[in-house]
Amino acid sequence: MNWLKDLLLNDSVAHTILIYCVVIATGVFLGKIKIFGVSLGIAFVLFAGITLGHFGFKVNHEVVEFIRDFGLILFVFSIGLQVGPGFFSSFKKGGLTLNLLAMIIVLLGGVTTVVIHFITKTSLPMLVGVMSGAVTNTPGLGAAQQALIQVSGGKDIPQIGLGYAVAYPFGVLGIIITMLIIRKTLNIRVKDELAEYDRDQHPEESLPARLSILVTNPDVFGKSIREITGMIETGMVISRVLHNGELLVAASDTVINEKDVILVVTRKGNIPLIVGKIGTLSEMDIAARSGSLVSRRLLVTNKEVFGKKLGSLRLRTRYNINITRVYRSGLELVATPELSLQMGDKLTVVGDEPSIARVTAEIGNSIKRLDEPNIIPLFLGILAGVLLGSIPLRFPGMVHPIKLGLAGGPLIVAILLSRYGYKLHLVSYTTPSANLMLREIGIVLFLASVGIVSGEKFIPALVSGEGFAWMGSRASLQGW
Repeated sequence: MNWLKDLLLNDSVAHTILIYCVVIATGVFLGKIKIFGVSLGIAFVLFAGITLGHFGFKVNHEVVEFIRDFGLILFVFSIGLQVGPGFFSSFKKGGLTLNLLAMIIVLLGGVTTVVIHFITKTSLPMLVGVMSGAVTNTPGLGAAQQALIQVSGGKDIPQIGLGYAVAYPFGVLGIIITMLIIRKTLNIRVKDELAEYDRDQHPEESLPARLSILVTNPDVFGKSIREITGMIETGMVISRVLHNGELLVAASDTVINEKDVILVVTRKGNIPLIVGKIGTLSEMDIAARSGSLVSRRLLVTNKEVFGKKLGSLRLRTRYNINITRVYRSGLELVATPELSLQMGDKLTVVGDEPSIARVTAEIGNSIKRLDEPNIIPLFLGILAGVLLGSIPLRFPGMVHPIKLGLAGGPLIVAILLSRYGYKLHLVSYTTPSANLMLREIGIVLFLASVGIVSGEKFIPALVSGEGFAWMGSRASLQGW
């Protein structure tokens, strides 16, 4: 049995793998157990690491540091890839206000931390860890660790990890208990709240709708579709025209005549305006009278069209087809000429079979291409993120320069890469399941590392009374 003793106690690669596998598997399993309908999820990995660390299981310090930092990089980089495509558009719509609110919250937390430091004389690195744990801010802890290591001349400061480990579990429990109390007190039904939130985010009038319109307005008789869409000046796509019993694909130069029936795709909120400008609603479903026309959903997988606007591709005029809708990240969008294509978009294309086949060849429509991981752009992005995070930024009046660190640098690069990488022929697209896998692996590696390192001092800190003082600090910080 010496081999088992060596595996459990000796510092080796097998020992490290064993410890991490036990911590992560146990933490994920126990995190799924619900108590009063609530589970801790991934956060339980931290508890499992603390437990093994408390009972004397250790891993080489340098190895733990590497796994912790690499896990953090994977976590923040995956988040950046996920939010990057819609980051700048969201920022324009309200992101500036949200960022200012977030900055105020961080500043209030920082001021509270400094005040507690002067009142209780608790070390500032410890309180920085408590602050990160109180708000369960894992990337914030990583950034703080990098800053403290830089200020201390390259030395790791274990106090910050211990403060995080003590505050994090109670930060999670505090949030959960608070939410349960609020839900019970105010009699909140979560399903109803989620449904209302979904309606607010995606109001009925913004959803795409398809309708048939009988042309009766003399103002549009003899005009081309290009002229009609320019005259109405609202987002709509005319995909088919029923003229004298013949169903046609609507091209930009197709002329609309009296008594024609046109099939329009637009947002529901635009329906009254469009119908009033063109004619009256028709009960005829010309979409069902397809004739030689078919409708197909095609995936955008050709990197040559990434980032290009639908109008610039001129697919309608070149192939005599219509693109009516675009499905992206679970949302259905009207296919306007200004819409930029992204990897994984699903286009609804109307036309005859030969034309659709030519469009398919141009945009890709390869499921295999979506499933293939883009390894080179991912690691080039991580490399660029580490380089960016290592650049010292000097500000007047500050003794030490500031760095974005291993959290900020990769996050910024991931956002930029997912949004603009196509211009450098770098496709960073990952399927939602692959992105979730990278993100979960990163966070469990990080939490396991923090737990293993902090486990040895966790219980003594609580027993000595210092831990309870940190919990009080956590409550003050979480109150902000």
